[in-house]
Amino acid sequence: MILLSFDTEEFDVPREHGVNFSLEEGMKVSVVGTNRILDILKANKVCATFFCTGNFARLAPEVMERIKNEGHEVACHGVDHWQPKPEDVFRSKEIIEEVTGLKVEGYRQPRMFPVSEDDIEKAGYLYNSSLNPAFIPGRYMHLTTPRTWFMQGKVMQIPASVSPHLRIPLFWLSLHNFPEWFYLRLVRQVLRHDGYFVTYFHPWEFYELKSHPEFKMPFIIKNHSGQELVGRLDRFIKAMKADKQEFITYTNFVHRQKQ
Repeated sequence: MILLSFDTEEFDVPREHGVNFSLEEGMKVSVVGTNRILDILKANKVCATFFCTGNFARLAPEVMERIKNEGHEVACHGVDHWQPKPEDVFRSKEIIEEVTGLKVEGYRQPRMFPVSEDDIEKAGYLYNSSLNPAFIPGRYMHLTTPRTWFMQGKVMQIPASVSPHLRIPLFWLSLHNFPEWFYLRLVRQVLRHDGYFVTYFHPWEFYELKSHPEFKMPFIIKNHSGQELVGRLDRFIKAMKADKQEFITYTNFVHRQKQ
């Protein structure tokens, strides 16, 4: 099983590098990227889970409608990606449910930072996917956390997948920078070992970042971005379908594991 997801947020990475970048500019980039993602998924007839910020949901209701109408799951990703607040666990659920008319079951904290598990349970989420069990300098040091799903109270924790032994991360940056054959090899290793694979991307990765030096983006992020990443994701999905892997939403995964 493949749990493919997208952190559907306003593009704010330039702000991490000292660039004065507005919410409106960030939304333009992310709307373009999200529609490109949806085109790939529609062409390949697969479903995914979109973790959306409250900002994105309120400012791009037509994109949210497309996500919903094309059969994907909508989950929460805080309210303002740049300035997460503790109460966002509750507020984002209210916003997303109001915009979509759907019951939201899952949460992912912006940048996969720590989040109150008590609040996650109080808010009524079925699952939390805010853990990358890898060592990524300057971001995560999670080499002793569980690699695979586990229960914390009533909430299922669904970490991003890493390779079984060395914990090589297999998230968005990996598909940007690893040779495609090597990425596929590691993904298949995870599938043999765990029986499922969890990964995530962002809409702004599918924008032509190389054409915008003013964003001051590091090479490892710009590498194979835009249409190059469109091709890489398309080929990844096709390879998994050729392997007879099933693409399912996170909520469907939770229900299957509980059964």
